[in-house]
Amino acid sequence: MNGANERDRVIYLDNAATTFPKPPCVWEAMEKCFFQIGGNPGRSGHRLSYKAAAVLFDTRESLAKLFHIGSSERIAFTKNATEAINVALFGLLRPGDRVVTTAMEHNAVMRPLRHLERSKGVRIDVVPANAQGMVDLEAMARALKEKADLLVVNHASNVAGSLVDLVEVGSLARDAGVPLMVDAAQTAGCCPIDVEAMNISILAFTGHKGLLGPQGTGGLYVAPGLEPLPLIMGGTGSNSEREEQPRFWPDAHESGTPNVVGLAGLGAGVEYVMDKGIEAVRGHEERLFKRFWEGARGIPGLLLYGPSRWEERVAVVSVNLEGRDPARVGHRLDRDFGVMVRAGLHCAPSAHKFLGTFPTGTVRVAFGLFNTLDDVDIALEALEAIARG
Repeated sequence: MNGANERDRVIYLDNAATTFPKPPCVWEAMEKCFFQIGGNPGRSGHRLSYKAAAVLFDTRESLAKLFHIGSSERIAFTKNATEAINVALFGLLRPGDRVVTTAMEHNAVMRPLRHLERSKGVRIDVVPANAQGMVDLEAMARALKEKADLLVVNHASNVAGSLVDLVEVGSLARDAGVPLMVDAAQTAGCCPIDVEAMNISILAFTGHKGLLGPQGTGGLYVAPGLEPLPLIMGGTGSNSEREEQPRFWPDAHESGTPNVVGLAGLGAGVEYVMDKGIEAVRGHEERLFKRFWEGARGIPGLLLYGPSRWEERVAVVSVNLEGRDPARVGHRLDRDFGVMVRAGLHCAPSAHKFLGTFPTGTVRVAFGLFNTLDDVDIALEALEAIARG
């Protein structure tokens, strides 16, 4: 490899953190909103305010269609999946409640839960995973035999790429009479999600990953019958004659001026994904994953984590080079070869403990819709060069 050329090159393989690039329709929608609309939705009676409100309505409708949600008003916009998760956990859980969750959860779930454990006495039972990051569903079924108030599941691990079968998990939740909350940060836009068919009561998602929207966008779906208390209260543009927070959706959870420009971009990203088709997106990522996995197996000293079968995972792959610090490997990939990955614990320490990679973590390679097989080959060449160097 020519070192100078590699340093100038950008091979972006950090799509589990945020997808890049975005399709042109996303920034075009944002530009149009910024320059041609600009109003504040629900706060005024003029045409630009109405147009801004239409942006939010259309994006909500697109998300409802993507996730098979019956009523789009049950989707509240947030700035990311983490905020959505906090709204649900702090809004629903009460002192003494019992939560069943998994060892593969992101800190977006575990930190709020541990806080509630300390501050309100919420009980937390963590279902284990195997060395490939696959959650033990038999252990989950046993955990649900005792009364539980909430089941929280990460649809796909941001470390091992391992998927949870939401159809089976939804069935377990239904049989136990427990609301199922799903963290779809790594799967929204990449994997089929049907809240009705999968018995999902609460869905937290982010806009800037598989949905191809900008950072600072996300949302929370909560099924009718569950009413979390608002995390933030204030002006909504509705019921302005009263000093009490509205109780109806989505206003109850959307205080303050929304990110209209960002949500315009999110709506365009969702439409782009639906036009492409979830199965087509997943098929493209399957080809990238298989090319990488097969090539990586031939690199001396390279350790692969997560399931080898595509049916059990997404295109997020953690690796390590024996005897090498993953942070140094990640730095060299960027500096010397123009290959951009993420190294470390990825905000999921519990997952690394089950994978055997705690406390140093892994090098995470995460493919996206706009990566190519050439990108995969360059990453493999770079890893081999570091392994032999």
